[in-house]
Parts: sequence; C-alpha cells; structure tokens
Amino acid sequence: MLREIVDLGFDHVELGHGIRISLMPGIQEMYDAGRIKFSSLHNFCPLPVEVLGASPDCYQFSSPYPKERERAVKQTLQTIDFAERLGAPFVVMHLGEVRMTSITNSLIKLAKSGKLLSREYVRRKIRAVQKRESAAPACLKRVRDCVRRIVDYAASKNVKLGVEGRRGYEEIPTERELPALLDEFNSPQLGYWHDFGHIQIKENLAFVDHAEWLRQIAPRTFGCHVQDCIWPAQDHQPPFAGDVDLVKLVPLLPRECVLVWEMSPRKSTVEIRRSVEAWKKHFGA
Repeated sequence: MLREIVDLGFDHVELGHGIRISLMPGIQEMYDAGRIKFSSLHNFCPLPVEVLGASPDCYQFSSPYPKERERAVKQTLQTIDFAERLGAPFVVMHLGEVRMTSITNSLIKLAKSGKLLSREYVRRKIRAVQKRESAAPACLKRVRDCVRRIVDYAASKNVKLGVEGRRGYEEIPTERELPALLDEFNSPQLGYWHDFGHIQIKENLAFVDHAEWLRQIAPRTFGCHVQDCIWPAQDHQPPFAGDVDLVKLVPLLPRECVLVWEMSPRKSTVEIRRSVEAWKKHFGA
C-alpha cells in the first residue's frame, strides 16, 4: 500500500481509520527505514480490534453512554501514541453527532430529483435546524468534556488535533459551532481540518458558502483533505474531476497548511496521475 502511494509521487501519507493493528509493524518498519513519512493519522488508528471494518464513528465523544465516550477517549489517546511513534504531527478527529433523525441524505435525494430549495426541501431543512438547535447543547457538552482530556495529552506528545469539517448536518460541529469550540479551548494543539468534498456538499445543500467559510476559518486550519465532488454529493473524487472550484479555494488556505489527498480507493492510477498533473499545472509541485 505504502509503496504504491510513493510510486504515485507522494512522499507523505495520512494513515486512515481502517488500518488494522496487524499492519502497524510493517508500517513502522518502513518509517524507521526512512522510506515514508506521515503527515497525519485519522482517528481511530489503528482500528479498534473489536471493530470489523473501517469506522471512524464507531465510538463517539457525543454519546450519552459513558462507556462509549471512555472508549472513544482511550482509542484517541492510543492514536496519539502511534502518531508520536511515526513522527506524524497531526491527528484528524471526528467529534460525533447530535442524536436526531438524519436529514442530510434525504436532502441530497430531493436535490437529485430537482427539488432543491422546493417548499418540501425548505420545510424539512427548517425542522432539522430546529431539532438540532434543541438537542445540540447536551451533545456538545459531552464532546467538550472528552476533548479537554485529550488536548493536554496531545500536547505532551507534541501532536496537534485537527477537527474535521463534516459532511452531514447532524454531525458535530457545524460551521457555526466550531469557532466557539476553538475559542473555548484556546489551545495551539486544537485546530480545524478542512474537507473540500464535505464542505462542498454542504454548499450544494445551501448550508454554507464554501469560500466564505474557508476565508473565516483559514487562520485556524492545520490541514485539509483534498478531494473533489460531483454535484450534489458524489465526493472523494480526484482533484479536478468534479465541481469544486479548487483554483479559487486552495489559495485561501494558509501557506503551511497540510494537503492530504483523500480519494475513493476505486479510483485508478491513471485518474490519480491525471489529477496530479492538473494540480502541478495550477499550483506547482
């Protein structure tokens, strides 16, 4: 896996949340030999032994169940330990979700059927906003209590935590909640991790303005997942293979921002190489 990525021209890798612990010795061996460097690890990494498939949301900081929250914290601390061992400066985190009926996929379905911003669409969206605003405070408190325990530990390991921008409106945090969360912690260890595909979906569904949000949050952005998105919600496309205006958006990021390409594993080598060439054309190496 790592050799294939290196052969495509990438010299740093983000280890994803589907990496099983049985793969870690081989990964460590390649790192120790100087054959690969790691930009980041995506929580939870490695995959918890009791979880059968890649699932970054298998344990949630927002859960009402203390045992689940404790497991989420413990697995995150373990991810931070592995990040330190592999020289990865960042851990990317999902924070959980508000307990409510999922709305995002139903809005996507309406958009696909030509009903974007129809009366039905707007009614569903307004109901979802009302429900989320009512239910979110308790969930956010649980998230803050968990993250508070993690931030100090990350600092002791010299690892920074990037809160990923999420695809679903049900997920935590929204673009309105994140600045307040970062303000509350006021820690150099905690920042934002932008996801071009996720935020483009939110723009397509009329939740945010992608460029406006990026201009606002850029100074607090550690890194990003670079992917494209075919309208309205077919994300994890190679860059320049969809509708995201990367030429306009990428320059809004801080100069030191980490750029991690996050594409569907179904994409071919030819498609990826084509995107690499397009990227070099627009942004250089």
